[in-house]
Amino acid sequence: MNQKKHILASILLSISLQTIAGGGWVYQKNKGFLKLGQNMIRSQYFFDSGGNITDIPTVSLYTTSFYGEYGLSDRFNAILYVPFFVRSTLNRVEFNQSGSTIPGDEINSFGDTNIGLKYGMFQNQPVHLSASLILGLPFGSSEISSDRILQTGDGEFNQLLKLEASHSISGTPAYITGILGFNNRTQGFSDEFHYGGEIGVSLNQFTTLLKVYSVNSLYNGDADTSNANGVFANNTEYMSFTPELIYSMDNGFGFAASAGFASSGKRILAAPNFGIGVFLLL
Repeated sequence: MNQKKHILASILLSISLQTIAGGGWVYQKNKGFLKLGQNMIRSQYFFDSGGNITDIPTVSLYTTSFYGEYGLSDRFNAILYVPFFVRSTLNRVEFNQSGSTIPGDEINSFGDTNIGLKYGMFQNQPVHLSASLILGLPFGSSEISSDRILQTGDGEFNQLLKLEASHSISGTPAYITGILGFNNRTQGFSDEFHYGGEIGVSLNQFTTLLKVYSVNSLYNGDADTSNANGVFANNTEYMSFTPELIYSMDNGFGFAASAGFASSGKRILAAPNFGIGVFLLL
């Protein structure tokens, strides 16, 4: 069972790569963004603790989620991310020579939920700056037993403090965003340093984005990773690139499709994370 538990150590990438509306901007009072999304990652390859790609039994993760930002005032936005249905599976493995097998596994459950508050510090300047505090609530299934190795949560309460700065490029339909963040984790999990960026171009009703995001462990935690699985291993790291295409209609509804790729990582699956969604601008 230890082999199975180790190779799953981390589907976190597919949960981390959610579309985040706003950037350095905040929504005005009673305005906002609501999105129903579906993400999928399926992989037989894995970035191990040394960053090398290894073969593993096929692991799949399907996440159905709700994301929303809403203007409580012209400066403060409420943020909510709810993965209300998470399905994770591990394929059964058979060894032809010995005839032995490693049984498969599956779980269908609720996922860890994020709630937060975002404050627009500079909103009338060429560079828009916002700060947000995101609380990670351990609502997912984190129990590991001899017959259950898959999880939909890590069992720890974390706090992500993030700064986002955005600038509309004068004379063009383009914008750029920079991101810095620090994630304080509990229950012996290592804290993390986050950074990233985004560039987008809007033409008529279409917007194309390219997002870059990196998570880096501070290795200051002592949570045991030998019997942790899947989504939420300790000391997970990655650098991801995510192109996204958005189509917006005049009535506020729209559609989004994305594909996230990890160019490097540790303790994560080495496979694309595909996402689709429908959204409403209030």
